[in-house]
Amino acid sequence: MTAVEKGKVMDENDIRRALIRIAHEILESNKGTEGLYLIGIRNRGDSLAHRLAALIEEIEGVKIPVGILDITLYRDDFTTLGTQPVVHETKIPFDVNGKTVVLVDDVLFTGRTIRAALDEIIDFGRPKSMQLAVLVDRGHRELPIRADYVGKNVPTSNSETVDVMLKEVDGKDAVILKELRE
Repeated sequence: MTAVEKGKVMDENDIRRALIRIAHEILESNKGTEGLYLIGIRNRGDSLAHRLAALIEEIEGVKIPVGILDITLYRDDFTTLGTQPVVHETKIPFDVNGKTVVLVDDVLFTGRTIRAALDEIIDFGRPKSMQLAVLVDRGHRELPIRADYVGKNVPTSNSETVDVMLKEVDGKDAVILKELRE
């Protein structure tokens, strides 16, 4: 099966504008930065969390702590991932108890990644609340999970995928819609 590019959904400027909007929405919804922490899901959610923290610092002049979450061991399909799944370090350099945690990811699809992330964060403590920010919501939820902040809704079919590329990981910023073909 091959993935054939159908088109660019977001370019660098679209991603930048979406993140600026999300940063403002997070500040407005939480009435500022008091007790606010960001945690990004590896591999691209952590880059987006750092970008959002930088934008919030530009807007409010307050540095927001950022954590990085690797959910590999919390996935419900962990036993089917293959012979040696690669596990990276989770870095949450702050106490989550009583804090407002904004979980950040690149694409929201079935909701299973977010469920795994919620489970892992709860192993670190009991946040006051958890919110979800995603760059792209492509639908097809299998669990009752909804994002609080969405950069762009991209309705997809089951034969389509959404690839988020970020400078920190891929050398460029873009969101590409692809179709899987036999």
